[in-house]
Amino acid sequence: MGSPCELVCECVKRGDASELSQLAAEEAWRIEDKFSRYTGGSAVARINEANGEAITVDDETADLLDFAATLFELSDARFDITSGVLRHIWSFDGGTKIPRQADIETVRQNIGWSRVAWHRPELQMPKGMEIDLGGIGKEYAVDRAAKRLREEGAPPCLVNFGGDLATTAAPRVRRSWRVGIEGKTPDAPERRIDLRQGALATSGDARRFLEKDGVRYSHILDPRTGWPVPDAPRSITVAAESCTQAGMISTLAMLKGAEAEGFLEAQNVRWWCYR
Repeated sequence: MGSPCELVCECVKRGDASELSQLAAEEAWRIEDKFSRYTGGSAVARINEANGEAITVDDETADLLDFAATLFELSDARFDITSGVLRHIWSFDGGTKIPRQADIETVRQNIGWSRVAWHRPELQMPKGMEIDLGGIGKEYAVDRAAKRLREEGAPPCLVNFGGDLATTAAPRVRRSWRVGIEGKTPDAPERRIDLRQGALATSGDARRFLEKDGVRYSHILDPRTGWPVPDAPRSITVAAESCTQAGMISTLAMLKGAEAEGFLEAQNVRWWCYR
């Protein structure tokens, strides 16, 4: 998941908590192994190494590709799972290196979901293009881990993968789950949110950004330009029924830039936006 992961559960025995943690970890590793672009032999690696040939995928992969295609349409091409190649020229490590426009234009030649032939269950991309499911994978993993715990009859649990989280049920021995959300910067005070049921997802640039000549560049990139989204909020947190839904709304809001708050107002969810 590329981040610290934890499970909070209402258990009396340490052994029970350990078993539940193992269940959640198994599901997280399954999804990591299957969908990480860094894992050789993964579903994503097979697609990216197809060299222009058509690939037939399984139902779970097809469901994620369908979801990504929907986000592409809803975002007016701002959310694009083929845009991960921009990582080759942008390094959001707090430094000052800004890529040249010529390099951005070169990379953008390999971006564009509209150029992908996706006819479930078969996908074919032009040679040189890649997909990256990182924009939806962690939230999906949270929901899957929570589902696995519910199926096993677990007591109320809170699944937290890098700040994206979901509950299996409302807590029994406390009023709500108390969640801390990191501030606009790593050293800023965290926000406290009381969550009884459902899920939370946060998008932001507290740790991933560049700053040069007084201008801060967020890691939220617009694939249509290859540049960071202008006027994007520093942080958006959304509460929804599932982590996947919350992540979808927070990400789409970020991609709206200056229009983020207006977009969030129209979604009928609880949200917190900080600039």
